[in-house]
Amino acid sequence: MSPLNIDEAVGALRASDTHMANLIARVGPFELVLTDDWSPFQALVRSVIFQQISTHAGRAIQGRLFSLFDGAPEPDAVLQTTPEKLRAVGLSQAKEKTIRNLAVHAAEGTLPDRAAMETLTDEEIIQALTIHRGIGIWTAQMLLIFNLGRPDVWPVTDLGIRRGYKIAYDLDELPKPSELRASGDRWKPFRSIASWYLWRANDL
Repeated sequence: MSPLNIDEAVGALRASDTHMANLIARVGPFELVLTDDWSPFQALVRSVIFQQISTHAGRAIQGRLFSLFDGAPEPDAVLQTTPEKLRAVGLSQAKEKTIRNLAVHAAEGTLPDRAAMETLTDEEIIQALTIHRGIGIWTAQMLLIFNLGRPDVWPVTDLGIRRGYKIAYDLDELPKPSELRASGDRWKPFRSIASWYLWRANDL
């Protein structure tokens, strides 16, 4: 996401409707922090940690896990660590097994690395990742947005997105993912940027 693309994206989002324009005005400049200094494996580990738990809990577990490895873990280091030690930082058994399985495939080269992913479309990356245990579409979408910086990802099942949309559009109930899927069409090809603003709506 280059600065030029961001300027174009935010301008297009402002013009899309008054609710989004008002949200952008309240939130301010787009400030997504990418994890592009991490490998896709490391970014997936982070996304797995945050699956179905609060942001506060996820940050605590991530902090303990990364402290265990003096930074974002490498596949070989994970494979050399006992399951008990990984679960001691707060990982569930299912998440520990998912991370270990990803480490196996990353070490073997069967998990696409960054160079491989740069040649793939968003949908191809989702297909390549979701064949792995514990990796669903949401987890793959988080990698696309936060690690690869893909500009047109629309994670309609994300609770933060649904809540943010409810806030920004002054709805009485949370929108269903099926409802959001069509609503996001007006923000193409900048739906990742729209997603970031909807996430920020939860902080207002």
